[in-house]
Amino acid sequence: MASKHIHFLGICGTFMGSLALLAKQMGYRVTGSDTGIYPPMSEFLAEQHIDIIPNFDPAQLSPTPDLIIVGNAMTRGNPCVEYMLEHNLPYTSGPQWLHDHLLNQRKVLAVSGTHGKTTTSSILAWILDQNGVDTGFLVGGILSNFGTSARLGSSDYFVIEADEYDTAFFDKRAKFVHYNPKVAIINNLEFDHADIYDNLAAIQRQFHHFVRLVPKNGLILAPKDSLAVQQTLQMGLWSRLQFVGNAQAPQDWYAEPITADCSAFRVFYKGELAGEVRWNLVGKHNMHNALMAIAAARYIDVPVENACRALASFINTKRRLEVKGVVNNVTVYDDFAHHPTAIATTLQGLRAKLGDTGRIIAVFEPRSNTMKMGVHQKELAAAFNDADNVFLFQPDNLQWNVANVAENIHKPTFYSANFGEFVAKIAETATTGDHIVIMSNGGFNGIHQKLLNELA
Repeated sequence: MASKHIHFLGICGTFMGSLALLAKQMGYRVTGSDTGIYPPMSEFLAEQHIDIIPNFDPAQLSPTPDLIIVGNAMTRGNPCVEYMLEHNLPYTSGPQWLHDHLLNQRKVLAVSGTHGKTTTSSILAWILDQNGVDTGFLVGGILSNFGTSARLGSSDYFVIEADEYDTAFFDKRAKFVHYNPKVAIINNLEFDHADIYDNLAAIQRQFHHFVRLVPKNGLILAPKDSLAVQQTLQMGLWSRLQFVGNAQAPQDWYAEPITADCSAFRVFYKGELAGEVRWNLVGKHNMHNALMAIAAARYIDVPVENACRALASFINTKRRLEVKGVVNNVTVYDDFAHHPTAIATTLQGLRAKLGDTGRIIAVFEPRSNTMKMGVHQKELAAAFNDADNVFLFQPDNLQWNVANVAENIHKPTFYSANFGEFVAKIAETATTGDHIVIMSNGGFNGIHQKLLNELA
């Protein structure tokens, strides 16, 4: 009997691409379509022999697939969506399909929060793998240690990046309410996704729906110093809870830096030194991410010392301060940062690592839906404090002018809507020993290779 055919609308999103891979591993015939077909997901899907159809011509839905999985980027008016509804074709959302066909059979470790979800999920998956747990996972990025963004695994456990973005045009709940977590990590909580949430309270409400799903014998891991998280937990709590703090305000868990850049740190549990980490990542934010993962792993009986040891061989996910190339001693990085907090922590981490040995050139494309709406304009200038030079690109579809931010950045700042001019100016500014950090949540017109070519 031929395997069932699943067709993904919007397959090149990090979640949908990962889901398509899981479906293929489960034995389904998988196809998909998209318009934003760019690396790394496009290359990754091609390597997995998953066919991608460019654009949304309804002809791709004939003959009718057994099921259509609709990505949350799909809207009414999309030709395939309209055809699907008119002809009463079978469809569902990605998170719902994932719940019904996989997560309902697993013990789920779900990693949520405004920042650090991908990194923390990746760390947790690696810790479990290195301690003999053949865990399944689905993460919003290519895990460098595994060379993939998703795998089924053969154990009872499944690690998932739990996103608060909405599920689909027909299901406006957060994705993570479909994930039935046994362990729920709440990394942090800030206002984001202004295209679907009116304010922080609306996001907190969704996070509380997530909290409600954790069983009594499950575990919630949360930061003690986040007022937004504390307010969310005060809405009601039915599960075990462990707080993460710091050396100044120790809680159930805290970490203490050994080195200024946090590439080495000690882990404390219940006030006792439990382990020590020495790894290749930098920054307080990554130390926090690791601590969350170590705590979650301990809940399923991985000793803290063993978890710490596993991190020595951890390589961060692609697009998280990933080195794309070095030309004439100028290093070019790719980073996914697209929120002021993420930009600031990325640059702080690199500054702590470099000390005074090199200039940091920050290059930013305001591309996320929240950024396009101008919600974070006021906080954006201060996010670049650890950079020496700043370059801001003005995309065509931006609803505000980056010049408004540039005038509040107290560092040499250049902005332009002309991409060729923009790249040339960065290359002209760079000198030997510089570190160029390119930040965007998209492909940014292939700027990384174009800049490397220009530098050469």
